Amino acid sequence: MTTPKTIRREKLSFDDPEALQALCGSNNGRLKLIERTAGAQVNLRGNEITIEGDEAATEIAKSAIEQLYELALAGKPLGSDDVVRAVQLLKGDRGSGQTIQGVFGETILTPRAGRPIAPKGAAQKNYVDQVRENDVVFAVGPAGTGKTYLAVALAVRALLDKQVRRIILTRPAVEAGERLGFLPGTLEEKVDPYLRPLYDALHDMIESEKLERLMTDGTIEIAPLAFMRGRAQPRTTKVMTIDGWREIGSLECGDLVMGSDGWPTKVTGVFPQGTKDIFRVSMSDGSSTLCCAEHLWTVYAPADKRRGNPGRVLETRELQTNLRSAHQHRYEIPMLRAPAMYGPRTVPLEPYALGLLLGDGCITGSTSPSFATNDVPLATALETGLGTHFEVHHKTGPDYVIRNLDHRAGAPVPHPLSETLRELGLLGTRSHTKFIPAQYLMNCVEVRLAVLQGLLDTDGGPVTQAERSCRIEYTTTSAQLANDVVFLVQSLGGVAHRRIRPAAGRCPGLAKGRSVHHRHDAHILDIRLPDFVRPFRLARKAKIYAQLGGGRPQRYIDGIEPAGASDTVCIEVAAPDHLYVTDDFILTHNTLSGSFIILDEAQNTTPEQMKMFLTRMGFDSKALVTGDITQTDLPRGQRSGLRDALELVEGIRGIGTVRFTDVDVVRHPLVAALIRAYDSRDRARSEAREGHGAASPGDGQAAPHGDTAVPDGIQ
Repeated sequence: MTTPKTIRREKLSFDDPEALQALCGSNNGRLKLIERTAGAQVNLRGNEITIEGDEAATEIAKSAIEQLYELALAGKPLGSDDVVRAVQLLKGDRGSGQTIQGVFGETILTPRAGRPIAPKGAAQKNYVDQVRENDVVFAVGPAGTGKTYLAVALAVRALLDKQVRRIILTRPAVEAGERLGFLPGTLEEKVDPYLRPLYDALHDMIESEKLERLMTDGTIEIAPLAFMRGRAQPRTTKVMTIDGWREIGSLECGDLVMGSDGWPTKVTGVFPQGTKDIFRVSMSDGSSTLCCAEHLWTVYAPADKRRGNPGRVLETRELQTNLRSAHQHRYEIPMLRAPAMYGPRTVPLEPYALGLLLGDGCITGSTSPSFATNDVPLATALETGLGTHFEVHHKTGPDYVIRNLDHRAGAPVPHPLSETLRELGLLGTRSHTKFIPAQYLMNCVEVRLAVLQGLLDTDGGPVTQAERSCRIEYTTTSAQLANDVVFLVQSLGGVAHRRIRPAAGRCPGLAKGRSVHHRHDAHILDIRLPDFVRPFRLARKAKIYAQLGGGRPQRYIDGIEPAGASDTVCIEVAAPDHLYVTDDFILTHNTLSGSFIILDEAQNTTPEQMKMFLTRMGFDSKALVTGDITQTDLPRGQRSGLRDALELVEGIRGIGTVRFTDVDVVRHPLVAALIRAYDSRDRARSEAREGHGAASPGDGQAAPHGDTAVPDGIQ
């Protein structure tokens, strides 16, 4: 015999007729929904609502009506779906402390038309909270739960609140294998079908004209995952590695390239980007490199430096139209934080002595090597550097000859220093053909600095300026030697501004009272070195430099000009700041700082693509990854990057995971019913296969209930 249920009766009175009307709806339609969902009878008479039913149903209906009335009083628009979900929330979370106001009362965004966007259930509220608390969030569950739509709303809100500088929306176009060339039309026309849900969500939230402007200037970017990498450089662009310059197109995963701290960092990804429009980005010191319009740069604007703010990350196309501020350079780029670190290599001649010989030495080979200087300490230093087998013997005036102390009277023998210079390829060079051998350029810091000190002690010096720090000026008639000195300076973290003084038309110089005409152009370098570099050993020059200081090396973006089109590639490096050294020791990178990045349909990524996406995120950024691991379109046997990532990130602080179920579907109620029906059928088939010893579908097998006809997240 069953115990009859206790019937409970409640009567509620309301003072505000407009709020009551909003609660009840047309023809009391919303009260009927509460009645049907809660399981208690609800009647309206005047300004009173009577509830009758069993204890639990009556309590749920009463609580729902009271809380929904409070929302209506606050001016919160109520829809029929809100009413149903509110009652379901109370039924499913009794005793958990969840309230309708706590879940439904927060407005994320009020779009240009339509109802405000707010969480539509406990799962969506948890989703919003997770995004606010974490930098990376994975939202996993069936279609129709609002994963994508809510993610776009959160991104737009963050952009409007200036929490981020750009929004990047991406999804894999695996139905075409990310090989879109066979499809007709332009690139945009080819990928639009895969990105349409994202476009639709944005059009719901932002006015068309404003959205077009934001997409044109790159503030909002929508691209397939393969093209989201596209912070690219031409394949022939040089990148510094531990073995010297290499073309970026020749790099492979595992290769070591130079990072911003001067130490090698591993290449963790190489991504061909196809043919792109290319721009030459020129710096204030004359250095330059090539990149695409989407390539990223860390820059410091004047306001950033005044306020002590960290640098901002902007695309090439964002910089192009805004390079000057009151005729001054606007954007400064970072320099090497420490000298480039190459492994030590054995050299046949002491590096400081080599620098002295390249500066004031005669190594033509027609006579024994000689040296000319009015600074006796330099002659002494040269003798010390050459070793005990040589003597730097003073002849007359500034002239010295380098004697071989091991030479004895008798048959002539080659001068050992000449043989060493021949080994280096320097014997026979003159002032306009001298150069620094490669084994000295690609050597440890001590060797490179010693060569530079020898050159600056002979043919360089500090230049004083009133009320300013002094700069270093170096002059040579050898174009190649000037190039090599620039390399040394840049590899030590400095800058060198280059100018040429033509020989033609210049007044002749004087030598022993005779006019001497200039035969070769003079290459003049104005050098700035970081404060951790000591550029001089000669006491009189070092004293001036120490008193006035050398200032701070600075490099500004000076110009951005079109440079045609080229086949491009993008690399990913393991350095924490993702910076690497490209042409002329320019620092550039490919992370997405200050961005709100959404990866939709992530179940269709490979593990490699997912790694690329997650590691591309920079500072002050958020990344949302949405998908349904039961609906992959990957080739059979291919593991899903989403499933792989969910296993890897579990327990990592700063990464949140939200799992939606069919209960959280916010579309038509039939969608949830259909999902349950498909899941039930799939479980039955799986049990049947297991009973016959058959393998269950892998990650790469599409689930039987794919719903690609309905874009995920569009309500």
